[in-house]
Parts: sequence; C-alpha cells; structure tokens
Amino acid sequence: MKMPEILSALMANYEEAAAIILFVIGLTMLLFHRNLIHKIIGMNIMDTGSFLFLASMGYIKGRKAPILIDGVRGAQAYINPVPAGLVLTGIVVSVSVTAVMLSLAVRLYRRYHTLDLDKIYEISKHLLEDR
Repeated sequence: MKMPEILSALMANYEEAAAIILFVIGLTMLLFHRNLIHKIIGMNIMDTGSFLFLASMGYIKGRKAPILIDGVRGAQAYINPVPAGLVLTGIVVSVSVTAVMLSLAVRLYRRYHTLDLDKIYEISKHLLEDR
C-alpha cells in the first residue's frame, strides 16, 4: 500500500485507529513503568481504548438508538444496543477495579513507603530473610 492509501484508510477508520493507539499507550505504561500509580493509569487508558473500539464497532451511521419513536419498528432503523451495554458494564467494572487497585496501592505505600515495584520487592525480600 502506498502512503495516500494508508492515510485514507486511517481517516475512514479514525475511531478504530484512536482506540488502538490508546490501547498500545496503556499497554506500554503497564509493561515499562515501575510505579504502581502509572500502571493503574495505564490500565485505565487501555480500558478506554477497548471501550472506544466497542462503541465504534456498535455504531452504524444513519441509524438511531433503539428507542421506539414515530412508530418505526423495523430493526434496520436502529443500532445494536449490545455493544453499548457491554461498554457501560465495562466502565462500571473498570471503576471498581481501579478503586480496589488504588486502595491496595495505598496499603503498599503505608507498609513500604514507596510505590516503586523494584523497591517493594527488595524490601519484602529483606523482610522475609530477617524472619
């Protein structure tokens, strides 16, 4: 593919491209940062990318939300409500998981006085050796 073809394909599918970029940014934060708060933020960015991807896949241009108005009852006039339901459920689960992860990060900070995973590992290894 030539560069103009690639750019036109990206512009036609910009929602999916943005979702993939967000997911990759979150994944790199999870893999390469040692700070727990950065990892939590990375996971939230990854979640946002997956929610954007699901929402963009569920949207069909020219169709409306599945609310019966004006007597239109054909399924071809509405979008599929399942992706929207999955996104809303995923957001609720993501907020809950984030709250649990933040509370665990607070507990780790109170115990080890750092949020760096390497330092926590070293301190815990020394604590186990002292027993």
